[in-house]
Amino acid sequence: MTAKEYLSQAYRLDQRINSKIEQVASLNDLATKCTSTLTGMPRNPNRASSTMADAVGKIIDLQNEINRDIDRLVDLKREIVTVIKAIENPEYQTLLEKRYLCFLTWEKIAVDMGYDLRWLYRIHKRALDEIRVPDSATRH
Repeated sequence: MTAKEYLSQAYRLDQRINSKIEQVASLNDLATKCTSTLTGMPRNPNRASSTMADAVGKIIDLQNEINRDIDRLVDLKREIVTVIKAIENPEYQTLLEKRYLCFLTWEKIAVDMGYDLRWLYRIHKRALDEIRVPDSATRH
């Protein structure tokens, strides 16, 4: 695994968490929608409640997944911070933290650090060359 792949894991995990949160919101919307059709035909009274129960069960499962993913993200970010702090150059540390822990865009980082975008890319490459990916990185 390259240094860039290793550092990018947190962003990808964060995106998956956000996607699952959106799914929970969508399921909540579906679960709270109640439409009834009035007909003269008898219906199974348990059908609507079982649909609601299914939706609630899916929401709970997804929320549990989100909690596990958040725990993994916190652990991964802690590990990435340790790897970044092992670099001696504070400028490299700042750049890597802004990009891979705060998920800022290149343009925002360039403005924050007062650099031209092309120069920032060069510094980024140098910073990545300093990263030592831990042996345990393949387990994520």
